[in-house]
Amino acid sequence: MRTIVKGKNADIPERVRDYAERKVHRIERLLDDQTDATVELWSEHHRSADDSHFAELTLVIQGQPLRSRATGASYQEALDGVVDKVERQAVDHKEKPRIRARPEEEKQILRRLADGSSGPAREPRIVKVKRFGIEPMFEEDAVSRMEELGHRFFVYVSAETERVAVLYRRDDGDYGVIEPMIGGEYTKGRR
Repeated sequence: MRTIVKGKNADIPERVRDYAERKVHRIERLLDDQTDATVELWSEHHRSADDSHFAELTLVIQGQPLRSRATGASYQEALDGVVDKVERQAVDHKEKPRIRARPEEEKQILRRLADGSSGPAREPRIVKVKRFGIEPMFEEDAVSRMEELGHRFFVYVSAETERVAVLYRRDDGDYGVIEPMIGGEYTKGRR
């Protein structure tokens, strides 16, 4: 497994890098050699001392990302928390039956069943709700974060307007921003 440890707007001491590599190595027994691990560390001084250090760990297993984030009073504490979380995800990932391990005919049958095309038509429904913390950032930071995650859209709080905004990638390769309004309220001067 290849492990990359990087700091976000911070220099990470060598002892912390070594600690991160040792902790991530613990997960290696669950995974194959083709897995990549990225550890990103940063601190925020405006938060309480108990959770001012952040660690985010991303594993890419057979093209599928496993990602988690934890906070702590030190980088080591944050790393302990995030490695525990991702280790649980890796165990779940390994134990889950995979459709790609089945013969092609079974894959097609299962896809049709999942699409609902082999049974009676049904109304689409909400099957998942995702909640996450967001923090104020500028549009350029949102673009960087969206690219880093590999998503086509990104929800954030604009540091300029202090309102929720949605950044999205347009089909022409450029970006767009959706700024919701409540009751027709709109601040002039924006695009």
